[in-house]
Amino acid sequence: MAFFSLAVVCSALSWSAFAQTTVTPANRTSNAGEVEFMRGVGFAQTPGQTPRTLGKGLPLQEGDRLTTADGATAVVKLQDGTRMTVRPGSEMVLSQFKFSQDAQDNSMVINMLRGGLRAITGLIAKGSPNAARIQTNTATIGIRGTDFDARICSVDCGNEGRRIAQNAKPNAIQASAKVLSSRGEVLAVDGAGQRRRLVDGGGLYPGDVVETGQGTQAVLAFRDESRVTVGATTRFRIDNFVFDSKNAGEGRMLTSILKGTVRALSGLIGKANNKNVSYSTSTATIGIRGTEVLIRCVGVCAGEGGGQGDGLTVFTYSGQVDVTKLTDFTSSFVLTPGRGLSVTPAGTQEFGAEPPNDLTAPGSLPLPASLFGSDNVNENQEGLYVFVRDGHIELTTNSSVLHLGRNEAGLAGNDGSTVRPQDVPRFLEFDRTPLPNSTNFNVAALLGDSNITGGRVCR
Repeated sequence: MAFFSLAVVCSALSWSAFAQTTVTPANRTSNAGEVEFMRGVGFAQTPGQTPRTLGKGLPLQEGDRLTTADGATAVVKLQDGTRMTVRPGSEMVLSQFKFSQDAQDNSMVINMLRGGLRAITGLIAKGSPNAARIQTNTATIGIRGTDFDARICSVDCGNEGRRIAQNAKPNAIQASAKVLSSRGEVLAVDGAGQRRRLVDGGGLYPGDVVETGQGTQAVLAFRDESRVTVGATTRFRIDNFVFDSKNAGEGRMLTSILKGTVRALSGLIGKANNKNVSYSTSTATIGIRGTEVLIRCVGVCAGEGGGQGDGLTVFTYSGQVDVTKLTDFTSSFVLTPGRGLSVTPAGTQEFGAEPPNDLTAPGSLPLPASLFGSDNVNENQEGLYVFVRDGHIELTTNSSVLHLGRNEAGLAGNDGSTVRPQDVPRFLEFDRTPLPNSTNFNVAALLGDSNITGGRVCR
């Protein structure tokens, strides 16, 4: 019987399953976006005007209030490329939408009153870290180039979660590190060459290169409590990071300083097994043993022309550092606190005075428990739930802030608290409402209504 039902659903590809209102180009005016798909009953209302029935092609204006009935879903595409699936039983207002390809003050503000959405943000959120946000009665979602879900929950979400047979998966933090503090514009370049703006709380992953400009620096906190200050005009890459708090000795932290200056403080991995932590340059590899160390790589060390201060400089504040020259693996130097090493084209020389630098001591900044911690929260708790598929979300209430990265879920409770549940709520992980970039949206919606998920879909 289940096979027959799936076959019937797949046949829906060849017919228009649901009545949709179509707006011809001649009827369109200057707008913030339009409805791409509508299933069920919904309305858009501009203040002071008569409600308009949601339907494919319907233009949407700044200030429109969107509502969907129970069982109804709408897909909306805004002018900057943002796409949203408005969930059943939802109400939200497009309070502000300003977008121009050449403008510097683009902005998007959505007031979410009930229900929720599944969204893939566009150019506004990617252009500025503070330009796009969603507001509710209790919290604000700051959006940074993100693919995410947001849902206001009362008892309905908990009831929905209890009807799901699958087990919840751990709400594990996948980021190797997060930005603890930054000054100026800090960028990250991933392994595919895609650039993104980093802000405080933003996550970093293996393969990411952190780039800073003149007068800029950032302090990074790793999951094992290591901290690294990245100085101005620096390129710092996370090559590999593996950490399990229950077995820190098996962890690994391998990084590269491609150019510039860093000041690093080792964490639990280095304290448990110092052989598994290293900072590499094109000139030498620096192994640390419970250490705070300054490393500067300029000129030929960074693959550039020579100049003042050319080469590699290493200085130890605490612990012990092993420096091994890549051109001669028999040339290994051990530096104790207060000792430094200079490796230049002219030769290698030890010294005993701290080099001048303006880098923040990474150990001087506290490590908030909320940066990587989680809380025992059940699905029955009411509030605003957020799940991030990609990107970075800042969940803010009057009393706290929670930063969420890739594959992380968070909750802003009605009491103003923000928490990261130990498990991803099942009503988020197994949400049957189709994503806004789903192909064959009618079929995806029918499959969701029939509780057909996973591999049992039309290809």
